Amino acid sequence: MIKTIHHAAISTGNLDRLAAFYQDSMGFEAAPEFGWDKGSPVADSITGLSDSAARATMLQLEDFRIELFEFSSPPPKSGDPNRPVCDHGITHLCFTVEDLDTEYERLQSSGMVFHCSPQSMGPDTRVTYGRDPDGNVIELMEIKGN
Repeated sequence: MIKTIHHAAISTGNLDRLAAFYQDSMGFEAAPEFGWDKGSPVADSITGLSDSAARATMLQLEDFRIELFEFSSPPPKSGDPNRPVCDHGITHLCFTVEDLDTEYERLQSSGMVFHCSPQSMGPDTRVTYGRDPDGNVIELMEIKGN
């Protein structure tokens, strides 16, 4: 029986920069950094890679966690920071907010690029999409009455 989602994981080319964004701009708290060197058969088995090596950290905001990885081996391919959300794969992380306009303004002033200003999605819900420094899409959602 599946009980709940524990975390989502994101691979990045710059762990320090992406962790700082999620901590400073999104309010996540970090646990100690961890990782492994080349030659770890357990890590290679789990990841399905050969001669893998990585630094990582787990970030937490209330019950939600994001695990960030920066692989040094094998050499990773860079992602497209403008990947359309219609392409296959994980399309976005969604965060509920209390005051969408305030969060939109705050994150925009900290450098986050948004697809649009907050939009109504019915009488009780407003949303917008923006991107973290690696181009991963973040949805901000305000639901009135929650």
